[in-house]
Amino acid sequence: MEVSIHRPAELDEALRRAWHQAMDESPDYANPFLAPQFAAGIGRHRDGAHVAVLHSEEDGEPVGFLPYERASFGVGRAIGLGLSDCQALVHRPGVTWDTRRLLRACSLATFEFDHLVEEQKPFARYVTGTFASPVIDVKVGEGDYADWLRGAYPGLARTTLKKERRIVRDLGELRFVFDERDPAALRTLMRWKSAQYRRTGRMDRFSRPWIVDLVDHLARVRDEHFTGVLSVLYAGDRPIAAHFGPRSRTVLAAWFTAYDPGLRYYSPGLVMHLRMTEAAGREGIRLIDMGRGDKEYKDWLKTRELRVAEGFATRPHPVAAAHRMWRRPVRGLRNTVLAHPRLREPADRLLKTVGSLRTSGRTGRD
Repeated sequence: MEVSIHRPAELDEALRRAWHQAMDESPDYANPFLAPQFAAGIGRHRDGAHVAVLHSEEDGEPVGFLPYERASFGVGRAIGLGLSDCQALVHRPGVTWDTRRLLRACSLATFEFDHLVEEQKPFARYVTGTFASPVIDVKVGEGDYADWLRGAYPGLARTTLKKERRIVRDLGELRFVFDERDPAALRTLMRWKSAQYRRTGRMDRFSRPWIVDLVDHLARVRDEHFTGVLSVLYAGDRPIAAHFGPRSRTVLAAWFTAYDPGLRYYSPGLVMHLRMTEAAGREGIRLIDMGRGDKEYKDWLKTRELRVAEGFATRPHPVAAAHRMWRRPVRGLRNTVLAHPRLREPADRLLKTVGSLRTSGRTGRD
């Protein structure tokens, strides 16, 4: 199979159309993180962003697309690693490939991934672990929101509706906008999320200007196959919770969610997720991918789980061995902590303590 290498922004209309066709032909590849628009967005900010296009030996037609990032010495990774919640070589049905030959064509010694879709059999021998990725199969309901909520989430309905009435009583009428276009609302979400990262001791993604610029860019993309969707829950005119994530024709990726921390006792984040799920069904979305990771609200909302894989595809090369020896223990330690509550809970408390100290220090300097 022939392979050609392109910058994401250099893909012509014919190649983008073939990529979208491959996405449309398999539900495994309907996720917006696998779209050429996401790769192009990353490519605006990451010099090493490339796309390997696989061509049929029979007629030269493009039949597969692997977006990736290449660093020094042939170290490669899935495009947007650390941001993307879905990774794959998007291909037409029946297409297969030799992974080592593909890496050679891409000038890669190694290719790291952490959210690889389960279908990717040629990468199977390089997988070091698989993990649950909860999803919501969106039910299209009839009637109003309360009727839908009672039918879709009977266990949550009573508690959630009670909290919504409390919000209305204390803060004002609830209003939900599925696709908000106000840039100020997006800035509010980023500010909330940055504060959440700091409180919990996590790396603040929005302290990195290129990630802010990427989200700003994706929020403006309006395409049949990819749209940046900002959803906001208001109490009166006051935003109290918000979410931003990309959508394809049928899949919405849950990406950045945050809420006004002063209102946490009203559970505005959960209310917003439920409102968003109900609205998504009316917008033609059939699946919400919540991404890998253990969160209580994901357990409440999920209807099932997909499996995603992490690992390192390699070919014989000294850089590949060195990179794997460096990265695998780090990933292994993190996964061990996350998989065991007795380790995860103390680690989480430690991070929150660090976050509290960091936040109080920042406040003192301000």
